[in-house]
Amino acid sequence: MQNHRNRLLRLAKCLSPKVVTLVEQESNTNNLPFLPRFVETMNYYLAVFESIDAALPREHRERINVEQHCLAREVVNLVACEGAERVERHELLKKWRSRFEMAGFTPYPLSSFINCSIKNLQESYQGHYTLEERDGALCLGWRNRVLVSSCAWR
Repeated sequence: MQNHRNRLLRLAKCLSPKVVTLVEQESNTNNLPFLPRFVETMNYYLAVFESIDAALPREHRERINVEQHCLAREVVNLVACEGAERVERHELLKKWRSRFEMAGFTPYPLSSFINCSIKNLQESYQGHYTLEERDGALCLGWRNRVLVSSCAWR
């Protein structure tokens, strides 16, 4: 069976873009069977909700909105849906890196200005947020868990 993500990346490569960026949740829920996917989802979203709890008070309007209309839907979709109904299918950066390389892309260096701007923003938050560059990707985390990774390709 042909993977749609690989096919999409090959099609994108044919368009000769100057740069392609990927921002992905650092969670492995794409092809896991139910029980490991359930455990991965609970561990990932535990860290997400802890990080939100440290940044915003519980009665903050934006927080309530994000939790109810975004995160809750993602969690329900990951845990309660199968087959075509499950649209939330996250993959780890190392898998995406492999996909991009197979499609003929090469890593594009991250801008030091962007890295510096994000680090400055990170410092304005309290808590255990982490931000580090790993193999050309920028990884935002909470405590010891990377939550989101971002990379660029050409």
